[in-house]
Parts: sequence; structure tokens; C-alpha cells
Amino acid sequence: MFKFLSAAALSLACAAAFAATDVNKANQAELEAVKGIGPSMATRILEARKSGSFNNWADLQGRVKGVGDGNARKFSADGLTVNGQAYTAAAAPAKLKSPRRAAQHKPADKTGK
Repeated sequence: MFKFLSAAALSLACAAAFAATDVNKANQAELEAVKGIGPSMATRILEARKSGSFNNWADLQGRVKGVGDGNARKFSADGLTVNGQAYTAAAAPAKLKSPRRAAQHKPADKTGK
């Protein structure tokens, strides 16, 4: 039993060591190794990084076309980090309702009139 637990812990530690890819340190090949990042996305990330390191996930999303909430979630699940931080929904920029959409959804009148 002890050997099994030791082997499991070792394999998890090795997987974690190789899984993390920091967007501010990775080269083209390392970025492309992340599932979902192809040559064009990796190039866009590297081009945006030339103007400075990414501060956080919101900064990455704002500067790189194609990195929205969905892709950020997927990339992070596959090991991509920004300054060592995984993506969280709290890191995403807040989305505001457009005034037109808000006007279309008026609350129901509960007075019975």
C-alpha cells in the first residue's frame, strides 16, 4: 500500500512540474504544447508580450485576440498560467449589459394590472 501511495504521489508531482507553462516565459513551442493554442495564437501571444509582460489574466484577455473567458478557462485547465496564477472567473473583466438589452428586460408588473 505504501509503495502505491508513494508512486501515486511521485507521478502527481512530476505531472504538476511539467504541466505549468507561464505565458510570460514560454516560447513558441511551449505555448503550442498547451492544448488549444496553435501556431497563430502562440504568435499573437508572443507579439503582444513584446510590449511587456502580462500582469494577469485580464491583461492577457485584453491584449490577445481570441483569449476570452472560455479559452482562458481551457488554457488554464491545460496548465497555462499568468505569473504563476491559474485562471479564475474573478480574474475575468466584468461584462456590462448594454442599455438596449437592459431596457428589453423590464421586471414583470406584480400588481395584477
